[in-house]
Amino acid sequence: MPSYDPCIGDLVSGGLLTCLPETSLREAATKMQAAQVSCILVCQDDRVVGIWTEGDARRLDFSDQSLGDMPVKDWMSHPVVSAQTSTPLNEASLMMRQRHLRRLLVLDDQSYPVGLITQSDIVRHQGVEHYLMLRDVGSSLTSAPLVLDHQLPLDDAVTQLRQRGAEAAVVQLDDGQFGIITERDLIHLLADDVHVASLGEVAHGPLISVTRNSSMLNAVQTLREHGFRHLGVRDDESGELCGLLSLTDILSSIEYEYVQRLRDALADRDKALRASAEHLKLAHKVIDTSLDGIIITNSQGVIQLVNPSFTTLTGYSADEAVGQTPALLSSGRHPAEFYDHMWTTLEEQGFWQGEIWNKRKNGEIYPEWLTITAIHDEAGDACQYAAIFSDITDRKLKEERIHTLAYFDELTGLANRRLLMDRMRQALANAHRHRHQMAVLFLDLDLFKRINDTLGHHAGDAVLREVAFRLESQVGESGSVARLGGDEFSILLPEIRDTRSIETLCLQLIERFQSPIEVMGQQLVISTSVGISLYPQDGDDAAKLLKHADTAMYRAKELGRNHYSFFNADMSAHNQQELIMEHALRRALDHGGLSVHYQPKVDVARQQMIGLEALARWHDPKLGKISPVVFIPLAEKLGLIDALGQAVLDQVCQDLQRWSQKGDVVPVAVNVSARQMGDRDFLSRLQQTIKLYQVNPGLIELELTESCLVPTKAERTLTLLQRLRESGFRLSIDDFGTGYSSLAYLRRLPLDTLKIDAGFVRELPDNQDDVQIVTAVIGLAHGLGLSVVAEGVETALQSELLSTLGCTVCQGFWLARPAPASQVVQWLADGVGPGSWLLPAH
Repeated sequence: MPSYDPCIGDLVSGGLLTCLPETSLREAATKMQAAQVSCILVCQDDRVVGIWTEGDARRLDFSDQSLGDMPVKDWMSHPVVSAQTSTPLNEASLMMRQRHLRRLLVLDDQSYPVGLITQSDIVRHQGVEHYLMLRDVGSSLTSAPLVLDHQLPLDDAVTQLRQRGAEAAVVQLDDGQFGIITERDLIHLLADDVHVASLGEVAHGPLISVTRNSSMLNAVQTLREHGFRHLGVRDDESGELCGLLSLTDILSSIEYEYVQRLRDALADRDKALRASAEHLKLAHKVIDTSLDGIIITNSQGVIQLVNPSFTTLTGYSADEAVGQTPALLSSGRHPAEFYDHMWTTLEEQGFWQGEIWNKRKNGEIYPEWLTITAIHDEAGDACQYAAIFSDITDRKLKEERIHTLAYFDELTGLANRRLLMDRMRQALANAHRHRHQMAVLFLDLDLFKRINDTLGHHAGDAVLREVAFRLESQVGESGSVARLGGDEFSILLPEIRDTRSIETLCLQLIERFQSPIEVMGQQLVISTSVGISLYPQDGDDAAKLLKHADTAMYRAKELGRNHYSFFNADMSAHNQQELIMEHALRRALDHGGLSVHYQPKVDVARQQMIGLEALARWHDPKLGKISPVVFIPLAEKLGLIDALGQAVLDQVCQDLQRWSQKGDVVPVAVNVSARQMGDRDFLSRLQQTIKLYQVNPGLIELELTESCLVPTKAERTLTLLQRLRESGFRLSIDDFGTGYSSLAYLRRLPLDTLKIDAGFVRELPDNQDDVQIVTAVIGLAHGLGLSVVAEGVETALQSELLSTLGCTVCQGFWLARPAPASQVVQWLADGVGPGSWLLPAH
């Protein structure tokens, strides 16, 4: 997570461009043009003696044919304003605004030049996006733009730029459109040794513009995308050009949000203090009760009066302060030029307002917001000064905290989704401009929910923090790691050469996750599934790339987890189809779109139907028939299996109630999922349902898969089964032999029936291995006193073999296919009595 007070040394741009004092202006301009920089340092004997910038070009006489041959030393600015690498970014920003600088020379601890920091660096790194979004462009315009005609001689245009103090001017082109001329254009003219007569020959267009009411954040992003320093500003309604916005304007407005509230609160008092010294007598009461510190000085700056809040904020008593100057509070952080500018502003404008660092009596340095107002006598001369200040430490910390919460994940310190999307948009703009690839990785921790469920959320949080650390340390500075929420993470790789590097990173991440994490005295091993999307082939915007990486991650999970997968278009189509089916399934459950079919269980030896199995069927009006093999796993995945099971049970009870009114009935088996068994309200809902439909519980047989009989929850499962049995329900194990049931555990369960899985019946009587397995299952069932049913019986030979082995009850297409409830009425009429079931001819 970035520090709260970054230093300019962290952001400095290296690679200084230098020249000798005797270097010609043309050669210096050529070097600047080739390096695409806005200034060149003038050095002699390894010392920086001056600087020549684009702004200095405004001082040149472009009508002089020998201009390019003049030495740079005659036109350079000196001395060069500098700051140490340890200078906080906020201080550097303040210095540049107060001294009207566009750049600072950055010196290391040995005062050796290490680079420059510019207005662009300040705007890009001060972290003001969260309130630039709330400000409109019009609030930063200070004056109308300088508009010049394209026929104006170039040297006249340069003169107007210099007189106006403008970095650029709007040019009215001959086609009625607007262009622009900047200081950088003057540098290019010098470098290329081009002599032009009129402004139209050098101006370029069209002028890129934004509307007056658009956000400052939009303007900054537009400047970044085009690599410009200036934008035209047009009126939202008329479309007329009303301003020219520069990076200097943006930098000057950055502190606006910090001071606006305090400025409003002090406005009335400032007005009263500026009015006249006669109001001081009335103001004494306000001064004494004010929560802000107040100082009154004479015209020489000697303190005459302080209020009680002054003592509270600074630690100095009134006796210690009166007779001293405000230098008593100086922190030493501001150069002499800062105070010179403050007094110059006071003399010219009558007041000064800004942020300043002062020092308390105990040596603690703190930020304060200070307003100084000159109090004039009748002759108009300043006779006193009133200063009002407040400690803004808490406000700055809160603002920094708000910024952190808005853009960073509080648990892990990683970037959050909002910051990730912003970084992705910037990376996309850069990738588009430079025509290179970028990648987005979407990571999800496999089976992370088990940690929260078993060890609690404190353990889960500890795991997430360790995961964040491992991801950041593995990715390093080549990418940006973010936590999207829960156990989902993302990695932005803004520039990649090929996919092999991504594959290598994914393998390293997966391997890194193999190392155990120690949490609460336990060694936990987690794994991750990674999805990858690439720009430009998988999408050209941030949301689409993140969505496609998410889709690829689910594909990695389907491959068995602990894998990585690249996105392809087929995944998107599959997800779209699955989404359509998901909505259709929810709609079917909400509006009774599912039906129930029944398949008989027949005692072949007695030719008697002894029961039915209820099977869910789905025929969607648009999608057609959908197999249970498809929609039942989907219901499990979406957490809809409880609703599906309840819908089947309701239909079965309604049908049993209706059949009972017409005569005899047989038990109906209803499949129960492990999720339903894990629901603590399962039994009570079951009892409420049969009571609602007045159905005998002995007519309901609950078919459980072996996955329902979790050994780790043996006692709870055993208790539930006993209560179901006591309530009158019949119990059977479906697909027996396909799970991992413990026989010792199995014999304790209050079961009625074992059902042999169809997979063991399919190849009977030819497959001897299956014959042995079926023989063992039948023997086990009889040994435990359970009845046994064979599923998937397709032939008479299979039925005969099963009967010989001791299993006479069969279920399968050989006997009857699943049919709707209307067919069951006929089966009941034909097949309840012994010997009345007519087997189909084969």
